[in-house]
Amino acid sequence: MHVGWVLAAAVMLILAGPGARAQPVALTGIRLIDGVNAPTDEAVLVIDGGRIVAAGRRGAVVIPEGAQVRDYAGRTILPGLISDHSHVGQVQGVSNGSANYTRENILAQLRAYTARGVTTIMALGLNGAIFPDLRAEAHAGRLPGADLFGVDRGIGVPDGAPPQPMLRVGLDQLLRPANAEEGREAVRAMKARGTDLVKLWLDDFGGSVPAKMQPAVYEAVIDEAHKLDLRVAAHVHDLEDARAIVQAGADILAHGVRDKPVDPAFVALLKARGTWYIATLALDEATFVYAERPDWTQSAFVREALSPELRARFDDPAWQRETRAGAKAEGARRSLAMNLQNLKTLHEAGVRLGFGTDSGATPERVPGVSEHRELALMVQAGLTPQDALTIATARAAELLGLSDRGRLEPGRRADFVVLSADPAADIANSTAILEVWKEGRRQ
Repeated sequence: MHVGWVLAAAVMLILAGPGARAQPVALTGIRLIDGVNAPTDEAVLVIDGGRIVAAGRRGAVVIPEGAQVRDYAGRTILPGLISDHSHVGQVQGVSNGSANYTRENILAQLRAYTARGVTTIMALGLNGAIFPDLRAEAHAGRLPGADLFGVDRGIGVPDGAPPQPMLRVGLDQLLRPANAEEGREAVRAMKARGTDLVKLWLDDFGGSVPAKMQPAVYEAVIDEAHKLDLRVAAHVHDLEDARAIVQAGADILAHGVRDKPVDPAFVALLKARGTWYIATLALDEATFVYAERPDWTQSAFVREALSPELRARFDDPAWQRETRAGAKAEGARRSLAMNLQNLKTLHEAGVRLGFGTDSGATPERVPGVSEHRELALMVQAGLTPQDALTIATARAAELLGLSDRGRLEPGRRADFVVLSADPAADIANSTAILEVWKEGRRQ
C-alpha cells in the first residue's frame, strides 16, 4: 500500500475519533470485469467497510455522499483470482519437505499469491498441525496475503501415492489408510480438525509407485465424507481412474485427464453427477518450460517471483539442457497436449470447471505465476479470455461454496485486482497488475 495513503487514512481515523469507520471509496472511469458479464466501460466501483456496495456503468451507480472518489480512468478491475488447487508450506527455495511447513514460510507464500492477484487459495492437502490456526487467522483478516482454505491432510496409499521421496512430508501431513475402516477413521479425524474438503490420491504416478488406492478404500472414504457433509476431491491422471472415482461419488477432479481423450460417456457422467473438473494445465508446463526459456519466463513479473535459489536453477545451462532432454519433460509435454484437448472438449460440453494449478507443490510451480500461466493455457486450449477469467473468479468461488467472493457486485467482498490493460482483450494483460485490494484495502 502506498505510504501516503496509509498516513492519510490514519490521520482521518484519528481526527474522526474512536470507533470511526473508514469513508466509502469510489473508483471511477474503470473498465469493469465483474466475473460473469461482459466488460463494462466507464464503470464505477464503490467500496465501504470491506464490501462492494455498488458496481456498474457511470450514471447507473449512486456514489455515496462523503465518499472518497478516485479517478481510475484507463484501468481495468476484475475480481481477485481464486485457486481451487494449491499448496502451502511444501517448498522453500528449491527444496521440498516437512521442514518447510513453517508459519513464516506459509505467510510469505500467502503474500506472494496476493501480490500477483490471487486473493483466495485452497491448500489441497499435505497440511500440518499449525494449519487450523493459520486458516482461522486468515479468515479473521489477521494475516497478510491470500485468504486460506484447505484440506486438513489428505488420504494417500501405503507405499503408494503421493510418493514420499518426491514430497518428503511429515507424519502429521498425510494419512495412508491400509483398508476401508482406516479410511473412514481418516475422514473422521479430518472432520474433527475442521477440514474444508477431503482429498485422496488415485494414481500410480506413471508406474513409479507399487500400489494404487483400492476401490474398497476410496469408496469408504467417499461414503464417510458424504455422511459427514464433506465433499471429496480426487487426484487423478488417467481417464479410467477418473471415471471410476466419479462413479464412486467424488465431487471434484483435482487434475485434468492426461493419458487419452475423454469419451462421450465420461463427459455425460461428469454432467450427470455435477462433478467439478480442475485441469491444472500449468502443472505439466512447469516441468519443462523454464528450461525452454520463452520470453514470458524472463519478464519482471516472473523473475521477481523467484527465490534466488530457483532463479539460479533456471539460469543454469546444464540444468536447462538436462531438463529439456529428459524423459520427464517429454512425458509432461504429452500430458499437457492431452490436457489442453480435453479441457476444450469439456468446456464446450458445459462441464463445471474450476481453477487451479497445483502451485506450491514443487519449486517450479511458482505461487501466483502459475495461476497466470493457467489463464494463458486455457486460452491456448480454445477458451476465450472472458471464459478463462470467469472460471478463475466466479466459478472458482462456486466450486469452493463461497458466495461472498468471485464477483464484483453489491454485498460481496471487495477483493479485486487493478490492471493497466484489459485481459479480456488479451489474456497476457492479466499480469499488468497495478494494485491488489483485499476486503477493501489496498495490499
